[in-house]
Amino acid sequence: MSALRPAPATIAGQYLQLEPLTRVLLPELHRAIAQPAVFAGGYGGGPAGLRAGLGEFIDWALGYYQWAGLPYAVRLIGGPHDGDLVGTSTLGDLDLANGTAHLGWTAYDPRVWGTAVNAEAKLLLLGLAFEHGFGRVKIQADALNLRSCAAIAGIGATYEGTIRRERRRADGSWRDTVVYSVLEDEWPRVRAGLRARLDGYGTQAVHYRIGQLS
Repeated sequence: MSALRPAPATIAGQYLQLEPLTRVLLPELHRAIAQPAVFAGGYGGGPAGLRAGLGEFIDWALGYYQWAGLPYAVRLIGGPHDGDLVGTSTLGDLDLANGTAHLGWTAYDPRVWGTAVNAEAKLLLLGLAFEHGFGRVKIQADALNLRSCAAIAGIGATYEGTIRRERRRADGSWRDTVVYSVLEDEWPRVRAGLRARLDGYGTQAVHYRIGQLS
């Protein structure tokens, strides 16, 4: 049985909601992630890929994100930052016949690093994939992006290997890509781990971690 393509819709969690990313939201996304700290680890091709100006960022985003997939904006719920757009993540490379997808293109405002945001976004997007019949979701990162690799491993995804010289970074250097995945029969374990992690954050809404990048 083939997987089904999820319909674009807003998905609400406890700490955040995911809403379909559109061009109208790109100025908000620019404010959240067009920062050296975000691109330093390899996002968007690395530091040389950063487009600090709004117009340049929009042009870059229209070419970078997988609009044929399911790109989402990540928006906080509740607390002093209610409604703030703090990042993006995409369920892309949707292969319905083989039931595979790629969860990626993920970046967050550094002020929400180390909060409940990444865990809940992963919980919602992985849940969306497996609820629609996907059997494998790939998650990958630049081998130099140790933060992202640790975060992916931390949610319980399985390391599959490193693809050497997989693509060029924005500065022309070659990127090695570290590949992880979650399979359908692993999802109950991964889901339980993500829920336990979220329980550790309690019921308080997300607060910005001013001056902290971890």
